[in-house]
Amino acid sequence: MLVVTKPGLQATLQGAPRLGYRHFGIPYSGAADALSLALANRLVGNSATMTALEITFGGFEADIAADCTVAVTGAIDRILISGQSAPAHTTLHLKAGDCIAISPVIRGCRTYLAVSTGFQAEEAFGSTSTYLPAQLGGLNGRALKAGDRLKSVGSPVWTETLETPKSHRPVFSNALALRACASAETDLLDEADRKCLFEETFFAGRQATRMGVALIGRTLSPNSDGQMKSAPVFPGTIQCPPSGTPVVLLCDAQTTGGYPRIAHIARCDQHLLGQIRPGDQIRLLERSPDDALRDYAEKRKLLDAWLMP
Repeated sequence: MLVVTKPGLQATLQGAPRLGYRHFGIPYSGAADALSLALANRLVGNSATMTALEITFGGFEADIAADCTVAVTGAIDRILISGQSAPAHTTLHLKAGDCIAISPVIRGCRTYLAVSTGFQAEEAFGSTSTYLPAQLGGLNGRALKAGDRLKSVGSPVWTETLETPKSHRPVFSNALALRACASAETDLLDEADRKCLFEETFFAGRQATRMGVALIGRTLSPNSDGQMKSAPVFPGTIQCPPSGTPVVLLCDAQTTGGYPRIAHIARCDQHLLGQIRPGDQIRLLERSPDDALRDYAEKRKLLDAWLMP
């Protein structure tokens, strides 16, 4: 139904996270930007976590081998259907013989391409999402390559045409403000370091992967001798290793760690972590747990009105 001709830097099949297996050391995986995945699936009549394509930095092209209904969300610069510009955040009805091209992106990091009924993928530990380090899920547990043929679970044709409301379309830039809460070992920071963490601007490191993103700037010095026992960590946890450079963990990160957990990105902003690109400016906005819960509830109320009609 869809034949990959140019996979770009990295394209994988991603859907629901792997829940209930972290005590076995198996990370969540799933979409790095779960909101953009949900928005793409909504436009083709799918549930929020149906398996779709996650494309890193664009540069993706594919031939359409059979009529299908698709949608593209996330980081987008330009979409071409057989050489003609096509809109993002809109249901697209493609015909056999068409080709779709997603250009490299200059803001944001990951693009999502969903097809009606979702892409077929291998299930492992309750999810079809690709986890590259262990070669789980997706297509043989690997990134896509030229020549791969992707099929839908059911009929790939959906007759409706929808557009994401303007108020629900994330806007990506090269400067992000992320709400964050104190974490288990924040008290190991002295007053100057804590003020730095929540008031100064950091820059995303050069290796911004699905595992984590380094926050480059002033180094921090938690009052730790480096012998801290391993403890649970989750996507959004910010650890501070002996180098003093904080690292915010993403969806493919490990399940435990022995470095101080100095902050945690509030759940309402965790989807933005998947759109951080090297060099982006990042500010952490300190929130109390109660404020973070309230912000999350308000955001869910707004989004669910569209995503769960």
